[in-house]
Amino acid sequence: MQPSPYPLPRTRDPNPDPAFWAGRRVLVTGHTGFKGGWLCLWLQRLGAWVSGLALAPEGSPNLFEAAGIGAGIDSHLADIRDAGAVRAGLTATAPEIVIHMAAQALVRASYRDPLATYATNVMGTAHVLEAVRAAPSVRAVVVVTSDKAYENREWPYGYRETEALGGHDPYSSSKACAELVASAYRASFLAERDCRVATARAGNVIGGGDWSEDRLVPDIVRAFARGESVEIRAPHATRPWQHVLEPLSGYLRLAECLSGEDGARYAEAWNFGPADEDCRPVAHIVDELAQAWGADALWHLSATIHPHEATFLKVDAAKARAHLGWDRRLRLDAALAWTAAWHRAQAGGASARDLTLAQIAAYERLGA
Repeated sequence: MQPSPYPLPRTRDPNPDPAFWAGRRVLVTGHTGFKGGWLCLWLQRLGAWVSGLALAPEGSPNLFEAAGIGAGIDSHLADIRDAGAVRAGLTATAPEIVIHMAAQALVRASYRDPLATYATNVMGTAHVLEAVRAAPSVRAVVVVTSDKAYENREWPYGYRETEALGGHDPYSSSKACAELVASAYRASFLAERDCRVATARAGNVIGGGDWSEDRLVPDIVRAFARGESVEIRAPHATRPWQHVLEPLSGYLRLAECLSGEDGARYAEAWNFGPADEDCRPVAHIVDELAQAWGADALWHLSATIHPHEATFLKVDAAKARAHLGWDRRLRLDAALAWTAAWHRAQAGGASARDLTLAQIAAYERLGA
């Protein structure tokens, strides 16, 4: 039997290692967004010195403001399409680890403005990696792309990291391009100075504090909170749903492995997704949230013709389970319950920051 090319992580504890993160300088791009906000609070809890680079938060409410994400971190508001601003941000913060999550993250928005999507997701990634190239402090980079980076053939099984990249719509295509940019910078510039670059492809995330426009769970929560029936575009579309903490735990573990003595072996692509049984159609998500919300929660099928979106999509995370010691902890029903509980409590006056930190602590206990 051939030995694994990946050395075992320092610890088989699936939780992030506080001893590793304490005092570590970490830059999170996209820190004003939903996933970025959860990640910044988790990193603060671990004792990291956190800085952020992103546009101002969109919409109101938003998690960045509601949970006071900016408190205790070095927040820089900048556009990753501005190469000079990105380089200045990295120079000012001198991070050891960069977790790049800033993106235009919506399929339908990419149809409306494809050039802005490519500028943000492709050139923005190039700007971040070019700034890393000029920043000797950086030792590891996790570039977060998407499960939609795969050439979707409507297969009934999960895509593995060796499958072809592609994309029907501009968003999916831009994420495939970001993968290629990361690969080129790794091979051409960063490997030679022992700066390790990996990419992370995660499925659809849900969780408290996501009020983004044109996303399923936020649209459902808004409609239910107003006592309205929510309009659903594609009830049969199947996605790899998971709580936001699932992929974030993967990004943190991946960054730890990249930073280790044998970290160069981890500098490649990694999937983070749920088990097959949690890849469910949109209708299931709506029905479960409606049941958790109460008897007055209703939904209806949209009568409008919408742009093309993939019908069936899921990723195979066997590699991350085997070689990073990562695995999902929340079944879909629990993830939906946590999401509904967070929003109900916050709407009732509870602190968004306290709710988020409490769920992070509860998630860590599941891995103990």
